[in-house]
Amino acid sequence: MAASVDWYFDFVSPFSYISLYRLKELPGQVSYKPVLFAGLLKHFGQKGPAEIDAKRRWTYRWCTWWARELDLTFRFPEQHPFNPLPHLRLALACGCHPDAVKRIFEWIWMTGENATDPERFAKLCAELGVPQERLMEAKDALRQNTEEAVKAGVFGVPSFVVDGEVFWGADSVYFVQAFLHDEEVLRNDEMRRVDALPVGAERKR
Repeated sequence: MAASVDWYFDFVSPFSYISLYRLKELPGQVSYKPVLFAGLLKHFGQKGPAEIDAKRRWTYRWCTWWARELDLTFRFPEQHPFNPLPHLRLALACGCHPDAVKRIFEWIWMTGENATDPERFAKLCAELGVPQERLMEAKDALRQNTEEAVKAGVFGVPSFVVDGEVFWGADSVYFVQAFLHDEEVLRNDEMRRVDALPVGAERKR
């Protein structure tokens, strides 16, 4: 199956960083789509993993271990979560070029330094050839990407969208590969059955 892959990510997400290094496992063209994870959480009424103490601790441990298993240089920044808006806008100002996106991810996730330090960020912008005053020009594009993601059914990052199907998580690369090889993995009777499975009980909110 020949299809393009849309990759939705947010720089605040360690899973997105890990996912970056797995894109090479996918055939064909991958379109980079930065989105505001907080916007997805708000739309779907969810809490982020860092907003639940026990989940936050597990997430940080898991990502640290997993990155080492994958032989990736990885260190959480000094503070997390942080506000990723400037970084997302910078990626868009760079045309979401893969090299620029990779550099921003590495700048955040390889050094353990402050991801929102103004002087550091100014140097990053200069390195990528983007005057900081241009970042606000990407505000609308970021909002449009996030709205597009919501319409596609993207509820978290990283996510891949292929032929209208959403694949969530850095480890869903295997699922994407299987679907690209044979779309019947999502078009068979059992998948149709679970798609239409009725709810048996609902938790009071």
